[in-house]
Amino acid sequence: MFQSQERKEQRRGFWVVLLTLSIIPLLMVLGNSMLIPVLPEIRSELNISQLQVSLLITLFSIPAGVVIPISGVLSDRFGRKKVIIPSLLLYGAGGMLAGFASTAGSYMTMLAGRILQGIGAAGTAPIAMALVSDLYRGEKRSKALGILEASNGMGKVLSPIFGALLALIAWYAVYFAFPILILPAAFALWIFVKEPERTGQIPPIAQYGRHLKKTWKRQGKWLLAAFLAGAVTLFILFGVLFHLSDILEAKYRIDGILKGLILAVPLLAMSSTSYWTGGHIRQKTRRMRLFIGGGLFAIALALAVIPFFTNTYVLLGLLVLIGIGSGLVLPSLNTLITSAVGSEERGIVTSLYGSVRFLGVAIGPPVFGALESHRFLLFLTASGLAALSGVLALKTIRQTGLLRGKGGQTRVLLRKKGLQPT
Repeated sequence: MFQSQERKEQRRGFWVVLLTLSIIPLLMVLGNSMLIPVLPEIRSELNISQLQVSLLITLFSIPAGVVIPISGVLSDRFGRKKVIIPSLLLYGAGGMLAGFASTAGSYMTMLAGRILQGIGAAGTAPIAMALVSDLYRGEKRSKALGILEASNGMGKVLSPIFGALLALIAWYAVYFAFPILILPAAFALWIFVKEPERTGQIPPIAQYGRHLKKTWKRQGKWLLAAFLAGAVTLFILFGVLFHLSDILEAKYRIDGILKGLILAVPLLAMSSTSYWTGGHIRQKTRRMRLFIGGGLFAIALALAVIPFFTNTYVLLGLLVLIGIGSGLVLPSLNTLITSAVGSEERGIVTSLYGSVRFLGVAIGPPVFGALESHRFLLFLTASGLAALSGVLALKTIRQTGLLRGKGGQTRVLLRKKGLQPT
């Protein structure tokens, strides 16, 4: 009886912690996705070009991508929560600055607010992913990471709808939503999530370089393929969403809540698939390898077909296929990268992975915006890039048993030494 009650308490604690942590990627994703349905209106209100409006996405994502490794090193040295909470507050403050700049019609100050938000975002979801990996092992870890990716996807689903709803109040209202949402999330993280105690001395900065060099020498090929897969998936996802947002308004005269709902459909497919994937990979590299390769090939197929159709329903169906493919790829990469490196390297490796994801998001909108008049070139090139990433992932990610082995050694090292994984 007492054991049953204890198990219930443990399960309840698991879900409280996971719910709190899953709010973080959801909020981070609002930083870009909530703006997507409002971008055409921002362009019109400020009388700026398509390239200039795309910089509101790019100048959020590039600073985030650059700062993430620094946040990872700081979180390894001083603790995950000590990085996440100040980062959340900076993220909210940047949103407030961009909001006030919008009311004054100052495009450059709005960009400054977006840069601040990007720097803040660097210390949120990527560090939360590392914290989940510190807290859980085995199936619990893959399940937890799948839920975090599903939360990330759910943020992408809800954010176009939220953005469209807030735009009914004012086009700049989206910026003021950030500080309102951030404060309770930071408080919940402070109260409910207890970080594992750190043992030993804080390593010198030079040690991170040695750990990274050792990891790259041992596992560089498949890590490079995995990083490329993550960057390409998000480059395509955000590029396609940016393109869709523009054509829905310019070509089909669809705006407001209906536009937000249409943008949410492929993202709902991604979020649902992410949740399913997290529950089915169970630390098995064969499944992850197949999900990553299969997801990228599904994305490549959809992109190759898109330029041949103009029907709205066919286009939406193909975008759903891109969402499903993304939902197969991203949770598998999360578990693979966080589980196949040792605890000493995990913070810096997951941070670098977060960086390339953000850089993919940063590049997508301006590239798709610049090539919007060359549909065949744009979509067929993107299709080839997705297919190439899928081939590299299948070729470099090895089929072995469990990802972790005895003594905390990595799967690849175990294989080289001829040991049996546990």
